[in-house]
Amino acid sequence: MNKREAEQRNYMMDTLASIGFTYDEAEKLRRISMCLHSWHEKECGTDHGCIERDETTGKTYWLNSTSGRRYPVRDMEKGALNRLAKLMAAHPTLSSYTQGDPRGAALYILRPDDIPEGCSADSYYTRGICVY
Repeated sequence: MNKREAEQRNYMMDTLASIGFTYDEAEKLRRISMCLHSWHEKECGTDHGCIERDETTGKTYWLNSTSGRRYPVRDMEKGALNRLAKLMAAHPTLSSYTQGDPRGAALYILRPDDIPEGCSADSYYTRGICVY
């Protein structure tokens, strides 16, 4: 981590602290965001394959791009979203938004005034606090 990345991380941690998260909670949010980001990258695919979800059962599989075979894999996304829900339950005035595009951050924390009334978080999530 270089100096600029450290400054950005400290700024994010301070911002999360200013809205009521403890340092440990902010670290948990950061780990959840990294886990979701990695999952979203694998859903989009790599040179070796991609993650697929069976629509009928909801189970996750790794599709090997070389052999075409599917192998069951642990659903890391479900676990991360469960941990996020538990953490956010302690902060009822805040909400979270997960963004599935791996080119950006996977998790945003939204304050009540970040999204105009009657609008969807899909359009305004970047007004929130980016957790990376």
